[in-house]
Amino acid sequence: MEQVRRKAVVTAAAVLALAGLAAWELSGGAQGAPRSPVTDSTPTDYASLRHTTIHVSPGGCGAGWTTPTAGLQVFDVTDAGRAPADVYLLEPATGAVVGEIEGLSPNRSRPMVVDLAPGAYAFRCLEQDADAVTGPAVTVRAAGSTGGGGTPAVVPVTQQDLIPATLAYQHWVAAQLPGLVAAVDALHSAVASGDVAASRQRWLTAHLAYERLGAAYGAFGDVDEEMNGPRQHDTGFHAVEYGLWHDGGSTTGLEPVAARLLADARGLQAGWPKVQLDPLVLGVRAHEIVENAIEFELSGRTDYGSGSNLATVQANLDGTAEVLTLVRPLLATRVALPGVDAAMAAAQAELRALGGVPLESLALAQREKLNAVFGDLVERLAPVAAVLDVRRTS
Repeated sequence: MEQVRRKAVVTAAAVLALAGLAAWELSGGAQGAPRSPVTDSTPTDYASLRHTTIHVSPGGCGAGWTTPTAGLQVFDVTDAGRAPADVYLLEPATGAVVGEIEGLSPNRSRPMVVDLAPGAYAFRCLEQDADAVTGPAVTVRAAGSTGGGGTPAVVPVTQQDLIPATLAYQHWVAAQLPGLVAAVDALHSAVASGDVAASRQRWLTAHLAYERLGAAYGAFGDVDEEMNGPRQHDTGFHAVEYGLWHDGGSTTGLEPVAARLLADARGLQAGWPKVQLDPLVLGVRAHEIVENAIEFELSGRTDYGSGSNLATVQANLDGTAEVLTLVRPLLATRVALPGVDAAMAAAQAELRALGGVPLESLALAQREKLNAVFGDLVERLAPVAAVLDVRRTS
């Protein structure tokens, strides 16, 4: 998986761990443990739950499940094969996944926590370099003590499913890059003229144009770090910011930095037609853009004097909204979109209410509310990444 702008890609399993209660709200199908549902009734210690030992191998996928019972329970899954394997618990009629374990090594065990409603289920074993093997269907009839209506199941998406949205996003970025180049060009001209006030205004316009391209950061490679690295104050946007707002502000020495920034922006535009985005990227970015905004912008770690973090967060939300629009057809039957939409609207409303003021000017109660709103949003978005994680089906 490619590197992203500010941190390594979060795995889908980690994403749902972050999701907490939001993971439980997947509708029409979403996965369970170890990407497991977390509810108020989920024990923190699995020892109190019913345990069933399951062995998986190409010759015996799901061996050991002889007394099926509904309810919240643990399958202790052991790889009895000769190679690492992914293991799914699914509904055989639809292929919808209820629980999964990824990369289980031979002779190793891992728990799969699920809440089973009455119905038919089967284990599917996908050993490396081997065809998928589906075990016998098991019918769950007896009602048990469940944490809800059973872990929702999700029909896996394929890489082919994600290609149309990925191509649409590439076209969208291509349409944004001329505006970015024009904005950086205007910034360079203002800096070269020595006009601090105009440079500050044009810096913000150019920086926000870049920040809206949230899902494309990984495709920009090393240029992204040079243009917008969060710890940079000698190159790129933050070097210009530091000079314009530090010690009263000056354009002295900034023209070469702005010229390099302009050359990089033009390079992105020229090279973009050759870029091929990984279809796996969009689902992860839908969650990760906001996660990065919380870590770097709402913490103030990327403020080099402009006090524009809240404006940057708004640009990040714009980028997130574009991604969600493109993947919405895939999410419609897999995720509780009203909850996601409501959380996005709440975040937008909170930013509008605060205005583009510096973070340091906010009262404690305002900061707490802002953090709570964005904490809820990042949890609501976490299942998007997990649902759009491509899974093997054969």
